[in-house]
Amino acid sequence: MKVVVVASRKGGSGKTTLAGHLAVQAESAGAGPVALVDADPQGSLADWWNKRAAQTPVFVHTSVPDLPDDMERLRDLGIELLVIDTPPALSSAIADVIRLSDLVVIPSRPSPHDLRSVGATVELVEHLGRPLVFVLNGAAPRARITNEAITILSQYGMLAPVIVHQRVDFAASMIDGRTVMELPGKSRSAEEVSELWGYLNNRLTGFSRPIALPTLPPLPPIRKIVTSGDPARSDIS
Repeated sequence: MKVVVVASRKGGSGKTTLAGHLAVQAESAGAGPVALVDADPQGSLADWWNKRAAQTPVFVHTSVPDLPDDMERLRDLGIELLVIDTPPALSSAIADVIRLSDLVVIPSRPSPHDLRSVGATVELVEHLGRPLVFVLNGAAPRARITNEAITILSQYGMLAPVIVHQRVDFAASMIDGRTVMELPGKSRSAEEVSELWGYLNNRLTGFSRPIALPTLPPLPPIRKIVTSGDPARSDIS
């Protein structure tokens, strides 16, 4: 079983939306059975899952202290992929979750506040010796700040070669427990999620070498900043 942890110190980076979309796409692409864990006390991912009509991916109601034992249960049940959403903070509990991961996905919006916050998350992940990949999320097409974000994130580590752009269909689909892939018709948003999962799956399985996005000439480095709901139902309890 592979474990993907979606983590970022900055709130509003799109962790929950990305975690749900990646889990659904992975299941659709044949990487399942897929399970979801919401480690964020706010419970936004659990709320989204409770509105879903589809029964996959399954949702696991657990706690951080119980997570290692429950992961063994999931392996025995044949779960192939576990996607864990985390709260926007850095704590010992989040460190315990990251320690269990095969890959840490760090979403970041192309904004100064998001970009300044990534250093603390990177330092924690690297301290724990886990592989990471950035996902540029909620980007505006052809905006200068998007290109600047590519440069800055590439200085910190590997950046996924797929940008997830800001579109209203992401928020609209999450209202009733769906994803952009489950809306009628084709959309560029669904294609981006599919391409992103394909890249992350290759990272997890080792089928391809990581590739970085082309970048602009380096900007002056930013200073690294170091900071010291319970679901209504579940398939596995």
